Amino acid sequence: MRALLLSLAIGSMLSGPTALGAEALPASERLLHNVTIWTLDPAQPEATAMVWGRDGRIIATGHADALFGRFPSAERIDGARGFVIPGLIDAHAHLMNLGHALMRVDLAGTTSKQQIVERLQAFAEELPPGAWLLGRGWDQNRWAEREFPTAADLDAAFPDRPVWLRRVDGHAGWANSAALRRVERELDGDWQPDGGRILRRDGRATGVLIDTAMDLLDAVVPEASDATREQALHRALAESVRFGLTGVHDMGVSLDDLALYRRFADAGALPLRITAYADGDGDALTALCAFGPMQHAGGRLQMRGVKLYADGALGSRGAVLLADYHDEPGHRGLWVTRPEQLDQTVARAQRCGVQLAVHAIGDAGNRAVLDLYAKHLDRSGGEPRWRVEHAQVVALDDIARFATLGVLASMQPTHATSDMPWAGDRLGPQRLGGAYAWQRMREAGVRMPFGSDFPVEAVDPRLGLHAAVTRQDADGNPPGGWLPEQRMTLEQALRGFTVEAAHAGFAEAEVGALQPGRRADFVVLDGDPRRLGSDRLRSLPIRSTWVDGATVFEAGRDRP
Repeated sequence: MRALLLSLAIGSMLSGPTALGAEALPASERLLHNVTIWTLDPAQPEATAMVWGRDGRIIATGHADALFGRFPSAERIDGARGFVIPGLIDAHAHLMNLGHALMRVDLAGTTSKQQIVERLQAFAEELPPGAWLLGRGWDQNRWAEREFPTAADLDAAFPDRPVWLRRVDGHAGWANSAALRRVERELDGDWQPDGGRILRRDGRATGVLIDTAMDLLDAVVPEASDATREQALHRALAESVRFGLTGVHDMGVSLDDLALYRRFADAGALPLRITAYADGDGDALTALCAFGPMQHAGGRLQMRGVKLYADGALGSRGAVLLADYHDEPGHRGLWVTRPEQLDQTVARAQRCGVQLAVHAIGDAGNRAVLDLYAKHLDRSGGEPRWRVEHAQVVALDDIARFATLGVLASMQPTHATSDMPWAGDRLGPQRLGGAYAWQRMREAGVRMPFGSDFPVEAVDPRLGLHAAVTRQDADGNPPGGWLPEQRMTLEQALRGFTVEAAHAGFAEAEVGALQPGRRADFVVLDGDPRRLGSDRLRSLPIRSTWVDGATVFEAGRDRP
């Protein structure tokens, strides 16, 4: 039945109207000038003007005077000495999670449980009586005690209203007693769900549930209405283009969300390109096997892959390690999906020609996924471009295997700068050599699309560029950067968010660089990042974002 629903969700993807973005198509060619363009096109790395046609495809780049002569009737757009880069693509993100997070309590950056309670109390004043209080972003590593919280920490302020708060990484949740009472199964005792962990003290659930254990609580949270989901998507899209994103690889898309995206695409209401990776249930994979890759006629929505999970996250000690956690002897993490189960799905995806994107963070998780890929990958028919999502902690001996197998290491630079205060505590010094090892990956010939994993991290790709180049936080710490030998050059980092991300989504003929034949997806900045100090990368103003040669965001205007 769900396979049928998926077929209905994508049924019109091949016959939808062209998505136009925020502007109508121009009457003739458009010529952007008075700019410096960093094209990432090896044939013409820099230009001062660019021309595109009514179809939104680039016709020419070059010097303004020459292009004025070639295209005398083109509409001229004065770029006011802006700096142009290719449109930025987030290769690992969660659009609907972002939209819902923007409509819930934002707990990011909180440094104590008391601060969290204060934010919750302020937000609760706007809710109807008895409504669930939902939020995201807490991180016990930022608190003085650095220990997981309990339901009791919330109960005094919220004795009757259910509270359910996702950890910053999305791999743990914190509930109060009112929420725990809604769960249909008894949480106390000594049992554990497969792929998850209920934290207990003296046999009683503390209120923190990790990985698949969160499903027990999620099952009793009231579902969002259609109107709420539409509003969430609108907010997520607007937030994304505001920061220069012209494309997103959306990981773990449900059937309902795919249908919602299709409706937006049909209406010409997608201001950026979504490369959707279906959530890893069997029915989604069945439909992909039946229908093959799916592309909306408007060019802004496609699905050709599936997202799976191997292990959990490092911050919640769910990432699977080859040896014990340095700060929890006897514990090595959690298999969200056991290797023997993954084996069946990987084999099926190979038979169907479906692109795989598997979440693996710990060194044991990464090794298990590489082993399965080595067993099943068949490159005789072309590049399958199978991906490992995150690849945060990799045994040094396994790094070269990514390149040998042609596996992409889909990484998120801001994870390194978020995790650096405590990653050494989790791993110990010996395993840090393969942690967030961007230069080791690059030197081994591994292709690395970059993203943010928003809303786990902030949407803003400028933060990712800064993290990749400096490996420092916003205050410039630590001096010289954390594990500084792994820092990237600015061009390497930018390619991760453009050329490499486009390649990971099989879209390198369409986007990723500004050259003739590709889409006019670009960002206009208020300065040349190559000539600024790296500390200013985080705040370099974004003037406008363009998709198919039309503005989808302009600073100072309420768009889209």
